[in-house]
Amino acid sequence: MANFYKDTPALAYHLRHPLMERIVALKERDYNDKEQFDYAPQNYEDAIDSYERVLEIVGEICGDIIEPNAQDVDQTGPTLKDGRACYDRFTQQNLDAVRRAGLMGMAIPRRYGGLNFPITPYIMAADIVSRSDAGFENLWGLQDCATTLYEFGSEDQRQRFLPRIALNGETMSMDLTEPDAGSDLQAVMLKATYNEGDDTWRLNGVKRFITNGDSHIHLVLARSEEGTHDARGLSMFIFDSKNNPGVTVRRIENKMGIKGVPTCELVFNNAKAELCGTRRMGLIKYIMALMNGARLGIMSQAVGISEAACREAYEYAIERKQFGQTIDQFPAVYEMLALMRAKTDAARCHLYETCRFVDMYKAWDDVARERKLTPEERSEQKHYTKLADAFTPIGKGISTEFANQNVYDCVQVHGGSGFMKDYTCERLYRDVRITNIYEGTTQLQVVAAIRYVTTGLYFEQIREYRKGACPSGWEPLKERMGKMLEIGERLVKKVSEANNQELHDFHARRLVEATSYTLFAHLLFKAAAERPDLYERSCRVFLNYAEAEVMKIAHYIDTFDLDELALYRNESSNTGEK
Repeated sequence: MANFYKDTPALAYHLRHPLMERIVALKERDYNDKEQFDYAPQNYEDAIDSYERVLEIVGEICGDIIEPNAQDVDQTGPTLKDGRACYDRFTQQNLDAVRRAGLMGMAIPRRYGGLNFPITPYIMAADIVSRSDAGFENLWGLQDCATTLYEFGSEDQRQRFLPRIALNGETMSMDLTEPDAGSDLQAVMLKATYNEGDDTWRLNGVKRFITNGDSHIHLVLARSEEGTHDARGLSMFIFDSKNNPGVTVRRIENKMGIKGVPTCELVFNNAKAELCGTRRMGLIKYIMALMNGARLGIMSQAVGISEAACREAYEYAIERKQFGQTIDQFPAVYEMLALMRAKTDAARCHLYETCRFVDMYKAWDDVARERKLTPEERSEQKHYTKLADAFTPIGKGISTEFANQNVYDCVQVHGGSGFMKDYTCERLYRDVRITNIYEGTTQLQVVAAIRYVTTGLYFEQIREYRKGACPSGWEPLKERMGKMLEIGERLVKKVSEANNQELHDFHARRLVEATSYTLFAHLLFKAAAERPDLYERSCRVFLNYAEAEVMKIAHYIDTFDLDELALYRNESSNTGEK
């Protein structure tokens, strides 16, 4: 049967990146766990072998169970009964399969029953799951909330909650959004009231659009400081729905896609909860960390969907005949297929580069919980933290846009058949649309990324990549990428020197896109230099695409007149209103 890890050799390539040896050594504390846990690795090769074995299990479950169930899940979906969300039987089969395989605590430390995986192999599993069913990834992937609980909860909370996730397979949710607080989480008003008599907190209010909202363990953003209206009045709480009443599912949203996981509206009615971390730090520190992890998950979801779209389009194109030949022989079609693969490969290269940065700074964060870091260690921690903070928004923004473009093209390759529910691409088309909306829209990712464009951080990192080996005969490719870099820096300088904030904000998306195309091209070039059998074709195709896009952006910015800003403002004259 199909194995979604084994049939994607790019995953093994990224798993064995040179930086992984350092990451694993830090994560494993130089392999000291082997004295206490018989399943702990003895050395680096043993660790990589362990990751691959688990990823093969994930790939097998996805190929044999989750992907075959995906169409039935899409048609059935969860139901609401007596204020509770109930999974459909196919989703339950999927959940039972990953629970039996012990895949619900991959990134949780061993002392709490988990596998102690770094972020990189865990996100690879998310990539594979997303390819099989993006909706199920939203359910399975919420185990990532456990990382936040581990990082900011007390030791008592870790001991009580983390084994339930890792060993019992209990599910989690992050309860953030409210009817009047979407992207602007500072507006959250769900009330948390402390009761001195029984030393407990009580939650009252409504949460909306909560993925897997009827989970066992909730991380809840609530207003703990009476009279406040900003982020400084928000704290994070743990609500244990398995052992406490007080939360009702008022409705399950009727969504366009990702239908297997229930997206719920929750009513908290004097629900007993406990503070996680310290008061007032809920949004400022804890939820921002949680959302950064969630954005990494959405990047993997986008790459997984892109992978599925590439394969669906290719398999259809080599079978479908028109005018006496299969349609993959037509330039209009094979161009689409090649560009879909190139975008997927580029996004995957960026995804795992980001994962490695996250792994490095989180490993040092964890070491810092046990001892004081040396100045050199602290410097390295800050370096990778900054890179992770920069790479996450640009990756979330661009990889999800690429995924939407790829699925659009997949449907187009299918023609009229792609519009029919009989074909997987129709479901992918609906599933992918949310990826550039939730956990921060593409527009918000631009807001987060633009400062790293204007400060030059991305350009500095690109120059580091340019120091790498260049295969013989590839110098013209490297030169073309160098010109893209020069154009990007020139455009940033041009917009900045205009000294007009509105103009800067107006062009921010274009500056971020030009930078991202240049960055993705260099990452793909680096991968192709090391594994031309996997990446050379995509590298050349993507460079042609990226170069054209950067030139188009440059022309737009260079010819844009400041006075034209008025044309784009939302004014009543544009609609004919008086």
